[in-house]
Amino acid sequence: MSKRARLFIVLLVLVVCGVFLYPTYQWYFGLPQEKVDLSARSREQIREYAYAKAGQDLKTIQEMAAVNPDAEVPQEMAFLVDLAKANYKLADKKLPSPWTVSTVLAGFPTRQKAFDAIEGHYRDELISLKEMNQKILQLGLDLSGGMSVLLQADLNSLEERLGHKPTKEDETQAVVRAMEILNNRIDKFGVTEPQIRRQGDDQILVEIPGAADPDRVDNFLRGKGSLNFHIVDDQATDNWNAYKAANPGALVGADGHPLDADVLPLGRIVRGFYTKDAYGVDAYQRDLVIFEEPGLDGSHIVDAQVGSDALTGRPVINFTLDSEGGDIFFQLTSANVGNTLAIVLDEKIKAGARISEGIRESVRMTGFEREEANNLALVLRTGALPVDLKVNNQQSIGASLGEDSIRQGLMAITIGFIAVIVFMIIWYLGAGVVAAVALVMNLFLIVGILSAFNLTLTLTSIAGLILTVGMAVDANVIIFERIKEEYRLGKSADASIRAGFKKAFWTIMDANITTFIAAIFLSQLATGPVQGFAYTLAVGIVSSMFTALFVSRLFFDFSVETMKMKSLSIAWRKR
Repeated sequence: MSKRARLFIVLLVLVVCGVFLYPTYQWYFGLPQEKVDLSARSREQIREYAYAKAGQDLKTIQEMAAVNPDAEVPQEMAFLVDLAKANYKLADKKLPSPWTVSTVLAGFPTRQKAFDAIEGHYRDELISLKEMNQKILQLGLDLSGGMSVLLQADLNSLEERLGHKPTKEDETQAVVRAMEILNNRIDKFGVTEPQIRRQGDDQILVEIPGAADPDRVDNFLRGKGSLNFHIVDDQATDNWNAYKAANPGALVGADGHPLDADVLPLGRIVRGFYTKDAYGVDAYQRDLVIFEEPGLDGSHIVDAQVGSDALTGRPVINFTLDSEGGDIFFQLTSANVGNTLAIVLDEKIKAGARISEGIRESVRMTGFEREEANNLALVLRTGALPVDLKVNNQQSIGASLGEDSIRQGLMAITIGFIAVIVFMIIWYLGAGVVAAVALVMNLFLIVGILSAFNLTLTLTSIAGLILTVGMAVDANVIIFERIKEEYRLGKSADASIRAGFKKAFWTIMDANITTFIAAIFLSQLATGPVQGFAYTLAVGIVSSMFTALFVSRLFFDFSVETMKMKSLSIAWRKR
């Protein structure tokens, strides 16, 4: 491979890792703490904040315009100038200069339009920050703390599902199974390092690294009941909506049965149909009347994956039923061709589809946003919780290690890293500089990859990181020593470099491959911090081999082939 192609690959890798690393850098070093705290709120709280802030800002700018129409737009509301400018252009109106509070307000046809623009600005800003948090390198409980959630098992729901009073063994198995499902949902990529412990007979304590975001709790509690498929009674739905229009007020009980039992036929219940609003919050749309008895329950689903519709590009959930579920679903859909099938998750209708033919094993669900589809597919894969869980208490928890301990640990890591670089430069001279650049690049690549996969960084992960740095140094030492041996035999600089890399290649590969295999097995068999250590180690091994064998070689080839260097700066003695 030519030097130009290798240089292109190195630059491409650096750019890609830089792109993945940028959100992490921006989150920890570029954002005001106030914005970080706001983005950690639930989506409902963000909506309330955006509405309140928009009303406050609109009132402020209106009062300013009433007092002094030519006043400058406050800096914190400078975004309104861009929004007003776009409206001026759409209306084909001349842009004012300078922009004042009165000309900005004139850029919006109505005050409601101005309110919507301000509210949309705050919404987009905070929701984008919330989404950014899913793309950054997280800090573990020991470094930054997180949130603690105490869940209470509702044993009454267990009795309803079993159909009889549960024994002590039934209760224990239900709680243990719920812990397994929660662990699979929270730790779906094996990298968030949750800590899940049982407390007492019917409580589960969950500690999750990161900001105390209520939406994260909602995500792993999704499907706390079950997912069922019900047939919609269209005629009863029309009758119910007419009755509802004529009788405003509370008409339905918590179980979905109307307070007036004569309104609907026997065996029918009312459920609300919900879609996601601009904040990603369930927004009520209308009522549908469905058959109370589900046509199929989600326990028959054996797999679920998210794809995209070939025509619309919208998310599609493809799931597969077991043989019994396939037979039930085929009979259900065949008997209800032309009717609507409602998908009910936790007593909310989330999607519906008109049945056109009998369907057996492979089923598609549409009507979901991408994030919601991924979350729902995860719920379907992990299964419904065997017992309902209620949040008893939720609070932020501090780091398990004090700031002094963290500072001392990071200081030790920094000093050790610098000491290794200084030693390499002193011992190997110019080649040591190459090793130092490769080590810094190696660290950059590792952190970039960890950020790309949203891994959690704990002190054990940092230990794995430092171990990989040591292995990267070891690879450079092996290569440099082989080059020195060849150079002292009287070979040219170019020949020594080629022979040194060739003879050291398999030694380095053998050492790293065996360690990589151990890291892979450890990542699959271990949990928590040990699993995080294994993932960091595996990523570091791949990165260190790339920098030692590929990047360092590029530097050496460039020096002897492009720079035409006749001698190597790799030892105190030339020969």
